[in-house]
Amino acid sequence: MKIEGIKNLVMIFLVAIGFVSCDDFLDRPTEDTYTIDSFYQNDEQLFQSVNPIYNSPWYDFQRGFMRIGEVMAGNLVFDGADGYTNFTLNSSDEQIANVSASLWAVNAYCNGVIQNVDLKSGASVTRKAKNTVKGEAMVWKAMSYFFLVRCFGAVPIIHDNATTIANNNSATVKRNNIEDVYKYITLILKDAIELLPEDNMTGRIDKYSAYGLLAKVYLTKSGYGMSGTRNESDLSEAAKYAKIVIEKSGRNLHPVYEEIFQLKGNFLDESLLAWHWTVGEQWTSQNSLQSDLSLSNFSDAVGSWGNYVYPTIDLQAAFGESADKLSRNYYDVRRKATMMMVGDTYDYFWTDKGGFIYNWDNSSDGIYGGSLSFVSGTGSNCAKHIVGRLADAKAQGYETLDGMHTPLSTHLLRLSDVYLIYAEAVLGNGTSTNDASALSAFNAVRARALKGNHEDVSSITFEDIYKERRLEFAFEGDRWYDLVRLHYYKPEVAKSIIVAQERGTWLGLDNFYLHNDNSGLEIQSHKVTGLTDEDFSIPFPEVDLSLNPGLMDDPISFDFGSIGYN
Repeated sequence: MKIEGIKNLVMIFLVAIGFVSCDDFLDRPTEDTYTIDSFYQNDEQLFQSVNPIYNSPWYDFQRGFMRIGEVMAGNLVFDGADGYTNFTLNSSDEQIANVSASLWAVNAYCNGVIQNVDLKSGASVTRKAKNTVKGEAMVWKAMSYFFLVRCFGAVPIIHDNATTIANNNSATVKRNNIEDVYKYITLILKDAIELLPEDNMTGRIDKYSAYGLLAKVYLTKSGYGMSGTRNESDLSEAAKYAKIVIEKSGRNLHPVYEEIFQLKGNFLDESLLAWHWTVGEQWTSQNSLQSDLSLSNFSDAVGSWGNYVYPTIDLQAAFGESADKLSRNYYDVRRKATMMMVGDTYDYFWTDKGGFIYNWDNSSDGIYGGSLSFVSGTGSNCAKHIVGRLADAKAQGYETLDGMHTPLSTHLLRLSDVYLIYAEAVLGNGTSTNDASALSAFNAVRARALKGNHEDVSSITFEDIYKERRLEFAFEGDRWYDLVRLHYYKPEVAKSIIVAQERGTWLGLDNFYLHNDNSGLEIQSHKVTGLTDEDFSIPFPEVDLSLNPGLMDDPISFDFGSIGYN
């Protein structure tokens, strides 16, 4: 971890990212008027103190979010990210350092909020506001640790940054056992559940956000330290908490899948936990993924250089698609909402130009700085995380795009995830299940995706659920972590999935698409070789190791009694 960065965040954790946004939900204190002692004087100020955790400290995680979550998983090719594609990462990788710094910044910020709610709140602040803000910060803290343990494995548990610094332990803190980290996450979330309301303001974390994340954590930890099967108690807990969300939250799947990933979907009922971004003066408040993922010249307002970022052949095949065919398979609406392929049309992109057609015509009017250039090695580009042109944003109620800035929310936990968590937890260690409630959850996700082509299944297997998860959450930064939790208890199966993937590119696409000439059309195959168990965790960045060499020591047990958990 970046110890010095954490130390600074403890001391100036609000001032460093303060500004006032154009959205009430994301309002935060202004730098020129804010001090900790004079803030926290009413409920509004209290909520402003936690608002930045919905975006700013997460900003430097965005590129690592896609590289780890999707490139390593075999869903995405990312130019310049060969270490992630080939599992040749080392501690000098810049994005690993950014991931680590970002996740520890989130933890430090959350710890600061949790501490100051009680220490600094004025007499007029209500208990409900205090509880809600603390609960929101606890869920974000749990989310940061959930990413940390699945990325790096054993990591230090820093319950209170101020105490760590006061005790002069910043440079000597030790890693804690993975099972302790998972226990810590569950304890934090259970505390958050006690504090959070059932209904919070739009877009904010509520009790059911915490229940949903807790279900996912239990499903993940159920396999750790096991061999071949998963811990039945953890599976039961995952099913229990997921069922609470399904039956009591009052939330429903949004009927139109593609709208979830448009600006109109920023605050949908289906989203349980999301980064909510803004376009403003504060650099770290914005979503920058369109710049990395979309075609060059795709927007008149957002700089884009994502020509060489594209879906893998393997993911296309999972959707039943292939670049060497011109007839598209539209039975699963998630495919077009996830990736653009030749022949696809989009009425929500280029709305001022009559819509967008992905047609591989390099003479297309790109509007912004020149023509579009279709150079994808697999005949497709990303559709998720893309806003498009300024007119597209305005058509959905947002007036501003700028540079690398979009206000498109990044959904981290959706109701469909909870449905599939429940189905998998009920299946448990069985080879299949026909449990009615598990089938209902599974079929609900499929019904939305397949529309008129859907028929309810009467039995499901782990493979059915695993494939459904891949298609449902492709490019949402989650697939790699599915493979990590599978590796916990079935390492050979997890490795076999990766080594079987086609991560290569097509040769001859230009001649095929532009001249209907398939004579040179062939796959330039690329497969992962030499995969080891160690490849299922990310190396600590060298800057962290230089600041704290103790991170290379064997992990130790955490004393839960020292923080009041007995």
